[in-house]
Amino acid sequence: MIMKKAVVLYSGGLDSTTCLAIAKAEGFVPYALSFSYGQRHSFELEKAKEYAPHVGAAEHRVVDIDLRQFGGSALTADTEVPKDRPIDDAIPVTYVPARNTIFLSYALAWAEVLGATDIFIGVNALDYSGYPDCRPEYIAAYEKMANLATKAGVEQGGLKIHTPLIDLTKAEIIRRGLELDVDYGLTHSCYDPTPEGLACGRCDSCQLRLKGFREVGSSDPVDYAVEVGS
Repeated sequence: MIMKKAVVLYSGGLDSTTCLAIAKAEGFVPYALSFSYGQRHSFELEKAKEYAPHVGAAEHRVVDIDLRQFGGSALTADTEVPKDRPIDDAIPVTYVPARNTIFLSYALAWAEVLGATDIFIGVNALDYSGYPDCRPEYIAAYEKMANLATKAGVEQGGLKIHTPLIDLTKAEIIRRGLELDVDYGLTHSCYDPTPEGLACGRCDSCQLRLKGFREVGSSDPVDYAVEVGS
């Protein structure tokens, strides 16, 4: 059987690593695509570089984009990352303007060069921070645009954007990853890690990650700067 190529957007975090493992389990040859975009949590990118070969990526590219030129987010500007806040559906200051639109555009370009018609992105619309570019209606609209705007969409039967995590809770994502032997100790999700790379344990991303592991009945294998309950 000929395995199809797929571009997988890969940050090195929990969700994208699980997404990459799912793509491989579904019979795709994953080509991992990461971005160095001026994010303050760039330690996550180092994890992506380390782990991509282990999780089965045929190739891993890191694209440099300087979104600090625009700022507008606590992740790309000198704005404090919120800590210990109740997680709700309000769009927080950690939202990076148009980030997934930018990332998916690069993924489309690489997919066309590879001759791939499949793209995987680990967006989630349940346990997430209210980002508008993680919703199913956004992905559907983007996929429609992609099939109008690319040679692959016009001549190769259409492009498909896969979102295997879109309707899963964080606990369900972790369970799926554990079934696929994902080593979550090699991932990193914190928005505001220490200079040594320790997760803060208090930002939205850390809170959601820890909540997921608690619901699974397991301890998060990464190191935190604060004491976290299991």
